[in-house]
Amino acid sequence: MDRGLIGIQMSTIKKKIDELGAYGTLKACAELGYHCVEISQIPMTAENVEGMKKACEEFDIKAAACTAALEPMAPGMPGEYLVSDFDKIVEDCKTLDCSMLRIGMMPMNCMGSREKVIDFVKRADEMAERLKEHGIDLYYHNHHLEFVKYDGKYLLDIIKDTTKHMGFELDIHWIHRGGENPVEFIKKYAGRIRLLHLKDYRIGEMKMPEGPFDFAKFNQAFTNVVQFAEVGEGSMPVKECIEAGLAGGSEYFLIEQDDTYGRDPFESLKISRDNLIALGYKDWFER
Repeated sequence: MDRGLIGIQMSTIKKKIDELGAYGTLKACAELGYHCVEISQIPMTAENVEGMKKACEEFDIKAAACTAALEPMAPGMPGEYLVSDFDKIVEDCKTLDCSMLRIGMMPMNCMGSREKVIDFVKRADEMAERLKEHGIDLYYHNHHLEFVKYDGKYLLDIIKDTTKHMGFELDIHWIHRGGENPVEFIKKYAGRIRLLHLKDYRIGEMKMPEGPFDFAKFNQAFTNVVQFAEVGEGSMPVKECIEAGLAGGSEYFLIEQDDTYGRDPFESLKISRDNLIALGYKDWFER
């Protein structure tokens, strides 16, 4: 494989679904030059699934991956989960001609407990083996929380060494936030990554609060200068990350921006697209 496919992580444009519908949203993505999406934070209603299916077929868009949690993020949280809605989730993947499913985050009640995380990922790995029987591969997406260390070892590495059926969707922004060089870290996971998140990182301009000095307001302004950025507008070594991902088996490179700070997300995606084309990845937008 000499190139991958660059697409959009749909959490970036989730609010557009209410405005344009699933079909209209993906149509707009295709008009921007994107022909790949990762479906996330989109209600998987019959209407949305049908709209995405129709758009994928008409505009030559590849659904790289769907998203599903193993179980509720917190007790009682509504949603669709692999432990209770397995058949529905598999059916949606097949309807969208999608062979990958991703877990976006560990359950909240596991955070801060090595033992609970290990129990969770063992069960996720068993689910990954079950999904393989249906031709679907399961992947786990990291944040910075997985870079806590236990006995000198990153939790993410512990998860990797504890599992054998589940792959990983590495996020370059969160690896950086976790204190590691994303290029070198991606290389460590070669062979277990088919999905890579392209998410840039920048320090914005700090705006001092008006009025008398208030430490709480100052601290909030100080903290909020850490921002998500359009790909190529921040400090991440994007090209080097892409090349490391490709060498390690990544097929899909998904742009995600958690916050566009008032800018229309389609405008942000256009900036990211233009910057990636300038880096030499024009043909990576074409199926």
